[in-house]
Amino acid sequence: MKKRRINDWPLHYMIIPGFLLVLVYSYGPMIGIVIAFEKFIPTKGIFGSRWIGGDNFRYVLQIPGIYRIVWNTVYIAFMKIALGIVAPITVALLLNELGKAWFKRTVQTVIYIPHFLSWVILGGIMIDILSPTSGLVNQALGWLGAKPIYFLGDNRWFPFTLVLSDIWKELGFGTIIYLAALTSIDPSLYEAAIVDGAGRWKQTLHITLPGMMPIIVLMATLSLGNILNAGFDQVFNLYNPQVYESGDIIDTFVYRLGLVDAQYGPATAIGLFKSVVSFLFISGAYTLAYRFANYRIF
Repeated sequence: MKKRRINDWPLHYMIIPGFLLVLVYSYGPMIGIVIAFEKFIPTKGIFGSRWIGGDNFRYVLQIPGIYRIVWNTVYIAFMKIALGIVAPITVALLLNELGKAWFKRTVQTVIYIPHFLSWVILGGIMIDILSPTSGLVNQALGWLGAKPIYFLGDNRWFPFTLVLSDIWKELGFGTIIYLAALTSIDPSLYEAAIVDGAGRWKQTLHITLPGMMPIIVLMATLSLGNILNAGFDQVFNLYNPQVYESGDIIDTFVYRLGLVDAQYGPATAIGLFKSVVSFLFISGAYTLAYRFANYRIF
């Protein structure tokens, strides 16, 4: 036993760089949480600014439109989470039925490419494609006799544009995860089902989906922690003042409040509130996953 512990030390040493990165970049900045309870003045620093308790939180709750911003965040994030699970599962099941291996690999590669592109690049592509005057989508609508739609400037369309473009970007990554889950299903189960006369739909319903359930529960559980994270990068690169009513989320509001208006205390208070709520959601999700799907971290 002692010899084994000695042999394991190199493995522990390998963890040190990652541990230091997390310590410096994740836990170190948490000292800044104090700003949420201060009238922060940059020249005085964190420890020199005046302590004001919960005044920043009370101020934030009185900001006009704050509840609409929270609703936008939850609404957009929930739609992304729901469709972000359903769409990859559907595509994975369809790809699993393909008989041509080369065609299957080609489709996987094509739908996976957007995952590697940042929203700075994809934002420019979306703006060009969805332009109400020269965009390909509106040109196609014109050929069908429909009127142009201002996807990025109309409050009715903007949330759905965000959700669908996010699904398009991450579809390939999610599909690969669920395809990997399909490989863990015992082929003999399908053979037994065929002997019993079950068709492809019955096999999918009673074998494939139950076999994928552990990874589905895991992905859904991890996604719930992002219920207040509707995607700053995407929204920041696509939104404009015309769609603040339906597209302004907590992260973009914090950006304008903290970095543009220099109200550091209230901005930090909103960020702290968001982090606490997200922590409660992810904790509750793990509890539900353990109770209903017997999923455990360890």
